[in-house]
Amino acid sequence: MDLVIDGLIIGDIRLVIFDKDGTLMDLYRYWSQMIALRAGLICRKLGLDGRHKADLIFEMGVDEKNSRLRPEGPVGVLKREIVMQAAIDYLASKGHEDTHDLCFNVFSDVDKATSGDLKPLIKPIDGAQKLLIQLKQNGCKIAIATTDRTVRAQLAMEYLGFADLIDISVGADIVASSKPAPDMAELILEKLNIDRANVVVVGDAITDIQMGINANLKASIGVLTGLTGEAQLRELTAYVVKSVAEIAITKG
Repeated sequence: MDLVIDGLIIGDIRLVIFDKDGTLMDLYRYWSQMIALRAGLICRKLGLDGRHKADLIFEMGVDEKNSRLRPEGPVGVLKREIVMQAAIDYLASKGHEDTHDLCFNVFSDVDKATSGDLKPLIKPIDGAQKLLIQLKQNGCKIAIATTDRTVRAQLAMEYLGFADLIDISVGADIVASSKPAPDMAELILEKLNIDRANVVVVGDAITDIQMGINANLKASIGVLTGLTGEAQLRELTAYVVKSVAEIAITKG
């Protein structure tokens, strides 16, 4: 099976590794709500006002004023522990020391509170399901590599109706180093027993592309439905499309 990216052919592909947020599902919708819930609960526990909530949201990586995630993250780019540390550091700067356990519990409580119904938080990228089905019909394996927790990625795929199409999901919580390190890709290759010469990664962030490069995959494909602009992506890869809907499949 070959992939066609804006007229360029990537041949003999047996596995596609997808990022989750900003690639298969709407980035801002999910993380803006999750971060707002986390910040709100932290503030309630510490008796902080709305100004602190807004500042916490920003420090964790959500730019509410412009309805986007901050390109540098940390949320959506870096692993959960770094997002939590951003909250801890902000609180320390305001005189609230030793809040690690409080923040850890808040993050866990928000996970539990939202696990029962993710529908308000998630929205698929147009064309994502169609592409996944086409890949499966052509005998291609599909994996998820995300800075989110593995169980959250699996839950999101279930709510999106993608779960039966995904062969493996790997989150930052089950590898030593998150993106841009190659660890997630390496684990997926090991579990699915597929040669890296037959694998591509698809993602919206610079770290997705760098993971593919660091893992020496056949190609890294950038999409413009998330964090990064076209010029930045093209500095690292020749393969850039507006969204996953523009990835075509041919039989090689």
